[in-house]
Amino acid sequence: MRKPVFLSGEKAAALINDNSTIATIGMTMVSASETILKAIEKRFLDTGSPNNLTLVHSCGQSDRDRGIQHFAHEHMLSRIIGGHWGLQPKMMNLIAENKILAYCIPQGQFAQLYRSMAGGEPGKITKVGLGTFIDPRIDGGRMNEITKNAPDIVDIVTIDQEEYMRYRPIPLDYVIIRGTYVDELGNLTTDEEAMQLEVFSAVMACKKFGGKVIAQAKYKVISGELHCKRVIVPGVFIDAVVICPNAEEDHRQTHSFSFNPAYCGDIKVPVSSSDKLALTVRKLIGRRALMELSPNDILNVGTGIPNDVIGPIIAEESIADDVTVTVESGIYGGIPMGGVDFGIAKNNFALIRHDDQFDYYNGAGVDVTYMGAGQIDSECNVNATRLGTLPTGAGGFIDITTNAKHVVFCSTFTGKGLSCSFYDQKLHIDQEGSLIKFVNQVNQISYNGKIARLKKQKMHYITERAVFKLCLDGLMLTEIAPGIDLKSQVLDLMEFKPIISPNLKEMHPSLFQAEHPFGLKEILYNKTIQ
Repeated sequence: MRKPVFLSGEKAAALINDNSTIATIGMTMVSASETILKAIEKRFLDTGSPNNLTLVHSCGQSDRDRGIQHFAHEHMLSRIIGGHWGLQPKMMNLIAENKILAYCIPQGQFAQLYRSMAGGEPGKITKVGLGTFIDPRIDGGRMNEITKNAPDIVDIVTIDQEEYMRYRPIPLDYVIIRGTYVDELGNLTTDEEAMQLEVFSAVMACKKFGGKVIAQAKYKVISGELHCKRVIVPGVFIDAVVICPNAEEDHRQTHSFSFNPAYCGDIKVPVSSSDKLALTVRKLIGRRALMELSPNDILNVGTGIPNDVIGPIIAEESIADDVTVTVESGIYGGIPMGGVDFGIAKNNFALIRHDDQFDYYNGAGVDVTYMGAGQIDSECNVNATRLGTLPTGAGGFIDITTNAKHVVFCSTFTGKGLSCSFYDQKLHIDQEGSLIKFVNQVNQISYNGKIARLKKQKMHYITERAVFKLCLDGLMLTEIAPGIDLKSQVLDLMEFKPIISPNLKEMHPSLFQAEHPFGLKEILYNKTIQ
């Protein structure tokens, strides 16, 4: 029977040839194969090899220090095709400084592209990406100047008189994966991992192109020890296995802790008082955003304000049994973590594969998605992927907002220095932000307002002081916060004039009280009755 060799991290790194294309599987620091990645970096720094690599990854895979930051060296990397770099400052600098070619593919399309590649298909065919910076008629996913003259990795195809995006196959030489238990035959499980990810699809894609699979595992067990249903990757498809010698450091469940059984579904834990958030601008925005829900909705939360506050507010408002929270990593239910631990949740009731989750988001479409945003313009285009000089990438933003039944963007009204306080059930601007977010033209189109209007998608753009909704004629202001002056604190801070609702009203006063809960359950059910 075919089986892998068991190697040290150093010997596994020696398998990587110059000029190779490598796929790494993980999200944030979840499933990061640190032992292997560190060894590859060390080999390059010591010997100059492997070099001229192409790195392929669907998700952001770092905590600002580790993960695929180990590849962030000029000459080691010549090209990156990725989904998100928001937690990778070294990588974003390489891209911004034009030291590597850089392409972005939406995260869900990337995860599913592995499936298409594995089956020998001509690519991933979808409408996701049309009209955004991924569209080859706009930027083609190119993230810097040096890539502008580089070949396309996407194109437009017409099927039954309709346009679709085609994400082209990417031949892989290596894929690096991680699991928990591996037996002597190389059969691999992901028992303690906080996500299932797209591990098997990527392995099959690599094998389609004759590539090698290198796996990192936490424990080695004897043959026959693992129940067949626990095996995620059969050992016949794995070429080399590295047993992590220091799991506390290099096989952590996520950035913040080495292992917590609540995040892989082994136990359920009580909600503690530490899960309740103090009232801040971010929480205020989250509170108002959640008022867009209806009972029994299935919702998605993206990075930034949504993932940091939506889950905790749902818990403290006791509506967890009334709605279902999902995260793009495959999570259903529970309390999601934010920041560098995005993508995991404790007490979740289901955890499916990453690529399978996007079948739901790209197909039926989630009822409501909550997404962070950086800019919105007069055409109702939204930019959440290129803010300032550093390219963050799309993550799952484009996939999920394209087909969601209701998109709710969560953003402060201005940026850089905004400071607010809350008393007398009113909002008080103590210091205005210096960055205007309502602009004539966004820096990059992450969400196409024209397409959204044509298909009559429901969309709200919610800030701490004003609420807007998408209309056929443009962006309409529907609410302002109590205590806010419409002209000086809203309209004068916009580069374009919105439509002002003839029924303009004040935001619900309970949003501005520090006590929790603020009454979300009653608000949702009263809305349903009405």
